[in-house]
Amino acid sequence: MISNQSQLTELIMEYDRQLPELRLPEGHPDSRPVASWIDHTLLKPEATPEQVSKLCEEALRYEFASVCVNPVFVPLASKALAGSKVLTCTVIGFPLGATLTDAKVEETRLVINLGAQEVDIVIPIGLLKGGQYDAVERDIRSVVEVAHDLNALVKVIIETALLTRTEKIAGCLISKQAGADFVKTSTGFGPGGATVEDVELMRRVVGPEMGVKAAGGVRTLADARAMLRAGATRLGSSSGVKIAEEAAQQAGAA
Repeated sequence: MISNQSQLTELIMEYDRQLPELRLPEGHPDSRPVASWIDHTLLKPEATPEQVSKLCEEALRYEFASVCVNPVFVPLASKALAGSKVLTCTVIGFPLGATLTDAKVEETRLVINLGAQEVDIVIPIGLLKGGQYDAVERDIRSVVEVAHDLNALVKVIIETALLTRTEKIAGCLISKQAGADFVKTSTGFGPGGATVEDVELMRRVVGPEMGVKAAGGVRTLADARAMLRAGATRLGSSSGVKIAEEAAQQAGAA
């Protein structure tokens, strides 16, 4: 437990000098089919109800981990997926992370009550870059507390393409300290998406117990497998069907 910002700063500096070794969760990534690691995602602002319904049908067919949709579509998705193993995931403070913490907390409460089982929250990126670690930790923890009280998981989007190496380490350590379930690379709306190097860095920082989600630019089976080998335990992708079909074709040819 990191009790104050000075201790956190010291730990960030220590990790910046020398990261822990890469330790993957036991049995990862070959313990399950590739499709089961994927959050089948549609977050475009122009997405229609018909497209979200199709997304859910595909998720059920290919047995993805979840569908990830904007909050307005949580009722539709949760109804379509009811009784299945596919979870309903949505986003909070998306895509900038610059909304007030109280607004994020209320949005989290609302979407979970409407059927969301996982929430992907964007951090206040500017506060992290400004070194206001206590404020970032409070923002994340406030969402984590309400989500966990309502039995939902929290993934924290740190938007790696906007951060320095040191800031990536800080974002991961703060998210872990705040009790989040996952750290996540990207919104998909930033200047870049997931990279193997960032996923490995994030896994080294948070250790094998916490989740790591690679999102943004995961478009092929090769991309997916590279991210999983680097330590991702969830993949956010709008190309889930393509990836799943590539995997099925390879399995059939073996």
